[in-house]
Amino acid sequence: MLVPPRQETKRTRGEQKAVTLSIEDQVSQIMLGAEFGNAELAESMTNELRSRLVEAAEAGRPLRVYCGYDPSRPDLHLGHSITMRKLRLFQDLGHDVYFVVGTFTAQIGDTSDKLTARRRLDADVVKAAADSYAEQAFRILDPERTTVVYNHDWLSGLTMADVAGLASNFTVQQFLERDNYRRRLASGDPVGLHEFLYPLLQGYDAYHLQADVQLGATEQLFNIMAGRKLQTAFGHRGCICLTFPILVGTDGVERMSKSKGNYIGLAEPAGEQFGKVMSISDDTMRQWLPLIGRWTPREVNDLRHKLDSGELHPMESKKRLACEVVSMYHGDAAADEAQARFESTHQRREIPQDAAERDIQGGSSIVDVLLTIGAVGSRNEARRLITGRGIKFGGSVVEDPDFVVDVDGLLQVGKRRFFQLKVGEPVRAD
Repeated sequence: MLVPPRQETKRTRGEQKAVTLSIEDQVSQIMLGAEFGNAELAESMTNELRSRLVEAAEAGRPLRVYCGYDPSRPDLHLGHSITMRKLRLFQDLGHDVYFVVGTFTAQIGDTSDKLTARRRLDADVVKAAADSYAEQAFRILDPERTTVVYNHDWLSGLTMADVAGLASNFTVQQFLERDNYRRRLASGDPVGLHEFLYPLLQGYDAYHLQADVQLGATEQLFNIMAGRKLQTAFGHRGCICLTFPILVGTDGVERMSKSKGNYIGLAEPAGEQFGKVMSISDDTMRQWLPLIGRWTPREVNDLRHKLDSGELHPMESKKRLACEVVSMYHGDAAADEAQARFESTHQRREIPQDAAERDIQGGSSIVDVLLTIGAVGSRNEARRLITGRGIKFGGSVVEDPDFVVDVDGLLQVGKRRFFQLKVGEPVRAD
C-alpha cells in the first residue's frame, strides 16, 4: 500500500541508504530533466502528477506507468536509459511498470524526429531485436516488478473499423501542424499516409494499458498526447505525459545512435563505458548530469554549482559521471577498477597491465607494425588511423605512415588498445 511519505531504497556507490521521500520530493525527482517545450504544459503535467501521486497514496492503488520501445536495433544504449531510469524510480516508489516492446509499431516506424520517412522493418528483424530488448532492460528495471508486453498482441487484432474509429478523433490539420511534416512538405519530400497511423497506434497502447503515466522522448509529445486524447474519448481519465530530451551522443553534436558510432551501450565492458564518458566535452557532460544517473535533483544542482564556481574541475566531475555509469551497469568494484586503469593509462601514462606484448622486427614502418601485430586489417585502415591521429608510440602521436619503429615502446591504437612492442634485429638480405 502506498502511504506518504514513501520509504525508498536509494542505491548509492558502496552502500544502501534508506531515504524518505515526501510527495514533493517524489515529484521533483520524477520531473528532473523533463522537457515539454511549453511552460504551461509543464506546469499542468507537474500538477497532475502531484495530484495523482496523492490519490494513489491515499487509495493504496499503485499507478500504472509505461514506456514503449520500438526494437529496430538489438542493443540498448544510454539514450534509452533515460526513460528506463524513470521507470525504475516509479518502481522504487511502489508503482506498476509496463515495459512495452513495440513489435507492431516498429514495423510502421515513428518519424517524429525524422525529416524523411523511416524504412519499414521486416517482422523477423523486429522480433530478433525485441528478444534482446527485454533482457537488457533488466540491467535497470527490477524483473520481479516489471510487466513486459508486446504491442502486436493487441494492435494486430484491430479491424479497419477500429482504425477508422481511432482516426475519427483527429484531423489532418492537427498532423500537418507538426514541424517535421511541414518541413518535409515544404521541401517536396513525400509524407506517407501510413506515418499518420503511428500516433493512433501508440495512443491505443495507452488506452489498452489503462495507463496513468506515459513516458517518452520530447519528440514523441504529440504521440503521447494522442494517447491521452483517446483515453478521454473512450471514457477514461487521460494519462500524464512525461517527456525527456534526446541524449546527445559522445560527439556532442548528434543524437546518440549506434549507427553513428557515438553511443555508449548498456552491455559494453566497464572500461569502454568509462573511457567513452571521459571522452565527451564539458558541455555534453553538463547535459548528461540530470539524465543518465541515479542522482537526486539536489545532488545534480550541487554538482552544477561546484562546476560553475570552479570548486570542482570538469575532469573530476566527468570521472564521477563515468564511475556512476559503470557502477550502474557493472557494479562499484568495476567502476573503481575502470577509474584506476584510466588514470594510470591516460593521466600517469603507465603501461596498462593487460597491454599485449608483441615482438616485431626492427626498422619496420608503423604501417607494417600495425599489420604484423594484427591491430588493423589492411594498410588503408592503418593509414586512416594515422591520418586521424589515432596512433601513438611512446606517448607521442604518429603522423607519418613511414615512421620507423626501431626501439621498444608502448603502442596505442585508438583510445583503448595497447601493445608493448619488443624490437628484434632487422631481417638482413643475404
